[in-house]
Amino acid sequence: MPELLIRIKKKTDGAAVLSCLRADGSVTWQRQGGVQGHFFPIHDLTHYAVETVLGHRRGFYGLVADGWDLTDFGAPWPRGRLPRDLDPSELIVGFLDTERAGGVQRTAADFNDKAALYHTQHGLSGACRIGAEQLELIRKRRAELIDRWRALPAGETLEMPFDRIAFAG
Repeated sequence: MPELLIRIKKKTDGAAVLSCLRADGSVTWQRQGGVQGHFFPIHDLTHYAVETVLGHRRGFYGLVADGWDLTDFGAPWPRGRLPRDLDPSELIVGFLDTERAGGVQRTAADFNDKAALYHTQHGLSGACRIGAEQLELIRKRRAELIDRWRALPAGETLEMPFDRIAFAG
């Protein structure tokens, strides 16, 4: 059993359901209907690509594995704001979501400039940098996942194991 088993079910009505089964047997899930049903599966797959390619142990899925529920990620923030030592997964995923929405692929240098500005504006120390090869690997993994999602028949579920132990070393 992986640390987290991520399941995205494609509903027949165009909605999607994201569920995450933790190794301790607990589950968190969320139905995503309407516009969210089209946006969030790709967003969630992008998170998976970013966090597995870069070995992020404290990104979105790492927090879910640690016990955060999907409803903890947003207002009214039941657990409080995201931890300051969080891996920069959301920043990278946001960059890729913006790319996808605009239909224009940006460079790693573009991302690094935007990340530096974000860190400055939010008073964050350290740097979030990504190399061109890393960005290409993320895009490749995301494209593979999106292809699997699009080929998935309605009513079926895409499953992905997430295990931070695989990132050790």
